[in-house]
Amino acid sequence: MKIGIEAQRLLRPHKHGMDIVAQETIQALVNNPEHEYVVFVKPDTAPDSLPSAPNLTVVELPGGPYPAWEQYTLPKAVSQYGIDILHCTANTAPLRRPVPLVVTLHDIIFLENRFLTGGNWYQRIGNLYRRWNVPRVVASCERIVTVSDYERQRIIEHLRLEPERVVTVHNAVSSQFRVIDNPDRLAQVRAQYGLPDEFMFFLGNTDPKKNVRNVLKTLLLLQRRKQLSLPLVMLNVSPSYVNELLSEMGGHTLADHIILPGYIPNATLPLIYNAATIFLCPSLRESFGLPILEAMACGTPVLTASSSAMPEVAGDAALLADPTSVEDMATQLYRLLTQPALRETLRLKGLARAALFSWQHTANRLLNVYQQVSAQATQRSFPDVFIDQPA
Repeated sequence: MKIGIEAQRLLRPHKHGMDIVAQETIQALVNNPEHEYVVFVKPDTAPDSLPSAPNLTVVELPGGPYPAWEQYTLPKAVSQYGIDILHCTANTAPLRRPVPLVVTLHDIIFLENRFLTGGNWYQRIGNLYRRWNVPRVVASCERIVTVSDYERQRIIEHLRLEPERVVTVHNAVSSQFRVIDNPDRLAQVRAQYGLPDEFMFFLGNTDPKKNVRNVLKTLLLLQRRKQLSLPLVMLNVSPSYVNELLSEMGGHTLADHIILPGYIPNATLPLIYNAATIFLCPSLRESFGLPILEAMACGTPVLTASSSAMPEVAGDAALLADPTSVEDMATQLYRLLTQPALRETLRLKGLARAALFSWQHTANRLLNVYQQVSAQATQRSFPDVFIDQPA
């Protein structure tokens, strides 16, 4: 088979969850020499990080804003390159395409009322496009892939889909996330980003589901109880955003306990995880929770949420707390701060848990999906794509 893979953001310099998943999946897929892979990306400034392989071609497709790129430029290229199956990896897909379609629908958070407001303008516009595109695409594509059993059930129920069309393919943890027992490298990253010897680590952003507000309220509660013994290192948020939240809750005294390095490249994250004493991932909603496994693979004890897909990913290898309850989060975090034996138990369980998830297993599951779709492809026709029509 000649398999087309949409990974439009693969060359952007600041990669996040879905970009990392696409990159790691493609790297594992090309280990199977039986098939040929054509990866379609938008031009950007980051170098191509995919392996050189005889069965892999990366095609840069310029094409304006993302909706135009996806709805016109991508299906045109699929026709030109003789693709047999198209896999779109980031929730949305072209409505008209000349071949069978597999869509990875990471989540349907953008369809849930409590997450329709908040976030920055880019996130809000993206959610509007998804709300228009996804219901139409999933009604006609051959398979919907999602990343957890929790999210699979949500998708089936919310979009009223036949269960056999929705497949769980778990994410995994990249090999770069591992225990780094090198004091010099850890000391270097501490010096580079101004990190203390011990700290709590949190990957925040302005998306409401990341629960930054409740994390700050939890720390403030512990501070007022004189139980806050470590500072928090929080990535991907600006000082102005944090100061605004602290002002709302009367928490200016907490500012001195928060370190904001901004964006840190994915290649550096393993060192940050290794340097951290505790990792926090108490999101209000996740379809998987990739950082949970990343921290575990680095030997860092994890506190995560007791809701959505996070217990499915964490198993018994993390401490769970209700992400809507500041009191419960404070109670569980205080346990981690004050009980070294508990941290050691979670460290060992986390290493074993992370080892269960591999990108090669993810790729093998996807290959099974592609083969099933290919076998059924002769039973239906596909809409014409007018590749000469102007953009």
